Amino acid sequence: MQTTASLEGVYVSLPNSDLNLLKTLSKKMGWSIKRQRKSGIEKALDDVKAGRVYEAKSVEDLFEQLEK
Repeated sequence: MQTTASLEGVYVSLPNSDLNLLKTLSKKMGWSIKRQRKSGIEKALDDVKAGRVYEAKSVEDLFEQLEK
């Protein structure tokens, strides 16, 4: 007789330092982990919200900043 288990997705927010512990635990328990990564636009919006933006004074100023 075969039994089927119902699956439930759960979102867990944890520090990067604990990710290895979660990976080890999930491997032992037979769980699967899927990471949702932020897209480039989401990262850019986070930068704007945090004030990590730079406004160039001119095209030359922009190119100087890009060369750094």
